[in-house]
Amino acid sequence: MARAYAGDGCGLGADQYAEGDVAIEGKGTSRMSRRRPIATLSDRLVHAALGPVLHGPHVMMRPLRPSDFLAWQEVRRRNGDWLTRWEPRRPADQPELSEFRRSFEARCEQRDRERGVGSSYGFGLFVEERFSGEINLNNVVRGAAQYADIGYWIDQAQAGNAYTPEGVVLLLRFSFEELGLHRVHISIVPRNTSSRRVVEKLGIRDEGVALRFLEINGVWEDHIRYAITAEEWRDRRVEFLDSWCD
Repeated sequence: MARAYAGDGCGLGADQYAEGDVAIEGKGTSRMSRRRPIATLSDRLVHAALGPVLHGPHVMMRPLRPSDFLAWQEVRRRNGDWLTRWEPRRPADQPELSEFRRSFEARCEQRDRERGVGSSYGFGLFVEERFSGEINLNNVVRGAAQYADIGYWIDQAQAGNAYTPEGVVLLLRFSFEELGLHRVHISIVPRNTSSRRVVEKLGIRDEGVALRFLEINGVWEDHIRYAITAEEWRDRRVEFLDSWCD
């Protein structure tokens, strides 16, 4: 069961699920003493039904809901050229999500099922209650591996404000401290300098280039593989939280 954090600049809340709610909590105690279990059965049921909500000083992250469609549609339409060159090509028989509400609703339902079985965790990124992008934890592998992959995109109008690195730190904390993963990977096309700046700001380790790793916009592209382990998170935890959650 996931835990809730009280009194921390970056936290996970089970009792703060109002749409658009952004909470920045106090900093009166040491970080390691702030952790507490979700207190009530009601909290646990809410957490299971709606998913985790991650709070930072400037962003809030939660699973997308069907009611987010119009906001999501507006951002995706406005950022079409900015985003599609870095994404897998949509199959010809698959409807365009940004044009069909039902397709978006089906995507939300699929993400809910994936979260339920622990295979992926999708989050919308909200800035001042406004939908601004997505940061997702995908391909969760258990057993001897215990790793997952992070992917992200942001509204071009919000790029350059350090919202994405803050969100990645929130998701790293969730991955290591809530899910108990051992490794997290981020894979980026080498010429995607905007996405690379995110991991460079965070100082996440470059593990080299995977040749023709993923299909992006119809082409099998090389990707730089960045990674961080649970040991590295533990060693740098205070640095991450002080830099991005205060």
